[in-house]
Amino acid sequence: MPSLDPDELVAIDVHTHAEISKDGHGALSPELFSASEEYFKAHGHRRPTIEEMAAYYRERRMAAVVFTVDAEHATGHPRIANEEVAEGCAAHPDVLIPFASIDPHKGRAGVREARRLVEEYGVRGFKFHPSLQAFAPNDRLAYPLYEAIEELGVPALFHTGQTGIGAGVPGGGGIRLKYSNPMLVDDVAVDFPQLRIILAHPSFPWQDEALAVATHKPYVHIDLSGWSPKYFPPQLVRYANTLLKDKVLFGSDYPVITPDRWLADFDKLEIKPEVRPKILKDNTARLLGLTKS
Repeated sequence: MPSLDPDELVAIDVHTHAEISKDGHGALSPELFSASEEYFKAHGHRRPTIEEMAAYYRERRMAAVVFTVDAEHATGHPRIANEEVAEGCAAHPDVLIPFASIDPHKGRAGVREARRLVEEYGVRGFKFHPSLQAFAPNDRLAYPLYEAIEELGVPALFHTGQTGIGAGVPGGGGIRLKYSNPMLVDDVAVDFPQLRIILAHPSFPWQDEALAVATHKPYVHIDLSGWSPKYFPPQLVRYANTLLKDKVLFGSDYPVITPDRWLADFDKLEIKPEVRPKILKDNTARLLGLTKS
């Protein structure tokens, strides 16, 4: 199987989810899955295997970053193994890029796992979901993990803003939105100045905060997943076209939002022609070290 060649791709999707394991275990509990499907109006969507994700993206001449979320401490729901995600992606290196997720509450064991996943399994980054994992990004409990990720030279992707997970469930399923304020990640960018950071999603209701952090901190990026581009707030579009044109990344949130739907709406957005390829592919390729430039 050939390795990933950005020159052969039309886009790199930096935000997709492995929702089901080989043995049928879901990444979330049935209750949280149902809430997410209702939020995204993705009723009955299939949860593709990693093998199916590879075929889907290969057909579209795209690559995809794939991850799950480890929130065992807060939810009690066992995660999909990072090793399974990494091995699944390694079988399709032309289109899939493995990220991992480690619950910060795992302490030193999590740090050891992070090092092993990068060094032995080729993991290219780490996903955090502060609301689902029930931690503030600037909580010192996560700092040993950030230190390892910074040293390993791979990015950390943080969910920011509201989440569809738990939406409509009494008490939001115990999920607290406050943990996903991007200003909490600003502290991480200060304390780990060489750590590459991605703020995932248009960060409702903290869009201006996310833009402020990304313009102020040189290694903070924003991915555009989780929303159809037709709903992007105007200031996000303005900054993507100008000050942040080299730091904004295409992401879909597949499978709840497909790249087909996202790209169709992105085509109608007033983005400068010279900025489009940066957002769709070039910025992510550079961030992940897939190109020399």
